[in-house]
Amino acid sequence: MMFNLSEKGRGIREMFDNIAPRYDLLNRLLSLGIDRRWRTFAVGLLQVPPGGKVLDVATGTGDVALEIARQTPDSVTIVGEDFTQGMLRHGKTKVAESPFKNRIRLVNAPCESMPHPSGVFDGVTIAFGIRNVVDRLAGLKEMHRVLKPGGRAVILEFSNPRSRFFKELYYFYFRRVLPFVGGLISKRSAYQYLPDSVLEFPDQESFKGLMAEAGFSDLQHYDRTFGIATVYVGVRR
Repeated sequence: MMFNLSEKGRGIREMFDNIAPRYDLLNRLLSLGIDRRWRTFAVGLLQVPPGGKVLDVATGTGDVALEIARQTPDSVTIVGEDFTQGMLRHGKTKVAESPFKNRIRLVNAPCESMPHPSGVFDGVTIAFGIRNVVDRLAGLKEMHRVLKPGGRAVILEFSNPRSRFFKELYYFYFRRVLPFVGGLISKRSAYQYLPDSVLEFPDQESFKGLMAEAGFSDLQHYDRTFGIATVYVGVRR
């Protein structure tokens, strides 16, 4: 089934294509390396049986797919999916150079229209990707559809800190420092988009409400690093 991206979706895809070569370096710099710990924690919340299958949506350059491979038995297979060819090209190189190349397959597809049958995955992950999905509810419904009953979705996303002092520091960093550093190394406009997309993202309870609307149950969330990032977990009944 062909999926027609909206104009906004095409713009986001083009932006990520442009920043793909420097994306990993910028992630490390801009999160001071903490993004790795967040990913490790998020992947640790998956409950994948031996022989299971996991889908990593918006896989980008494959960081989460590789982390899933690191944390799971050799019998677990992983599909990394992204709608940006530029990101997948870098991901393919990273996967090929890793000890997990036989366990990870990369596919080019948008979150809102996945080329997978229903009920095939034991776990689905998406890290720092759900806020870039233009039709978030459709994306969440697709994640729910491809899960087996009892399967878990684990979603890692930036959020807004609750402490007023920390929020002010964070906003200064996000609105001033981040676009400046991003602009030196990559494309400044992409790193102005990032803070805007985070600031408009729903709060934890609202986002869990959206997950419930998509069909998920047993919803939980875990704030990380003063609430800069949040990990959401939902189960397909």
